[in-house]
Amino acid sequence: MSKDRVVSADKMMNKAKGPVWHKKQKDQGIIPKGLRGIDKEATWCKSKAAGWVYGHGSFSMTSHQHPVLGCFLWMQNSANEAKRMWLETFHIKDHVDYIAMDSKADDASLFREFKRQRQVNLITSCRANMDKTTPRKKMIAFMSKPEHKKIYRERACKVEPMQGLVKDIFELDRCWMRGDDNNRWLLAAMGLTIQMHQLQAFKQGRSTWNIKEQVLG
Repeated sequence: MSKDRVVSADKMMNKAKGPVWHKKQKDQGIIPKGLRGIDKEATWCKSKAAGWVYGHGSFSMTSHQHPVLGCFLWMQNSANEAKRMWLETFHIKDHVDYIAMDSKADDASLFREFKRQRQVNLITSCRANMDKTTPRKKMIAFMSKPEHKKIYRERACKVEPMQGLVKDIFELDRCWMRGDDNNRWLLAAMGLTIQMHQLQAFKQGRSTWNIKEQVLG
């Protein structure tokens, strides 16, 4: 197994510009009196690390061999990142042997189809007590192999810090703009900027992590 054939994928939740539109009120289309400047197109999503976040998602992929940003794209905050991973990895299927994602990708059907259709091994964290069927047992046994556990551990120091790099450079504690379309092109532009500077750093033999000064000029 070569590390240049391994990638990690993840979604980052970015808080919306403006005030929070509480879920029950948003679901009913009710804007409280005096609440101005809300992003009506942002959505809610929950994670173990961040809790509930109202905003826009960004989808990222990173190579394990070379610390560079593979992509940084807008996605609906409430959308399923495992489905997005399936779509975004089609064009790299001939260059990848393993794709790692957190427990959001814990799906026996997804695991099977990656292998059947693309000859790619999905690496994820399997939920406890979900080992009753034969496909689940096979999937859990596969994830339990030492070399596959190692790949899963590596994702924590690959794609997650890479998202953090983008967040730090562009101060993405909160989205810069409102609306799906605005954030779609803005996040893509941020990702492309990072990629350009990382490529330059790589060619010059410099760290692809220490690019903040070059990006910001």
